[in-house]
Amino acid sequence: MKKIISSLLLLLLFVFNVQSQTARIGYVDTEYILDLMPEYRSAQKQLDLMSEEWQKELEKKFSEIEKMEKEFQAEQILLTEELKKKRESEINTKKEEARDFRNKKFGYEGELFKKRQELVKPIQDKIFDAVQAVAKKSALDFIFAKGGEVVMLYTNAKYDKSDEVLQELGISVTKNKNTGSGGNTGGGDTNGGK
Repeated sequence: MKKIISSLLLLLLFVFNVQSQTARIGYVDTEYILDLMPEYRSAQKQLDLMSEEWQKELEKKFSEIEKMEKEFQAEQILLTEELKKKRESEINTKKEEARDFRNKKFGYEGELFKKRQELVKPIQDKIFDAVQAVAKKSALDFIFAKGGEVVMLYTNAKYDKSDEVLQELGISVTKNKNTGSGGNTGGGDTNGGK
């Protein structure tokens, strides 16, 4: 549904642009910007470490469950019905605990999700503010995110404002992305202005 709405929005903007020839368009490569932001790399590293630690803990829990199940399978012939039910109950309790742990750490609204929001939201807000500043300085009417929901079948590198956003964020760009190879990703012009 989002892709349909995004596509319709792009089509309407294109029609508006062709008719008025006054809309000025730019785009930014959000992945490129984030890769060059030290605070994003630091946040991502924190999240990765946290995730790895929890994943190891989860694997340990499931390994213990597997061991309990194998022991139960090997011994079940010798157990009374009462002991069988008790062992099965213990195994099911351990499984439920492991699932709860997984949901608590990795599930929607889990600790990893909340930590990602806590660490990444301020960075996204900085980028948004920088994009707005670049749009105003360049007198652009629209700036699209190249790495986002909107699929851009063609981009002319001269309309890429990613380096300007990085400069607005105070991040020095040693090699201008737009002067490198592979600036265009298709065949046609986006009819933007500069």
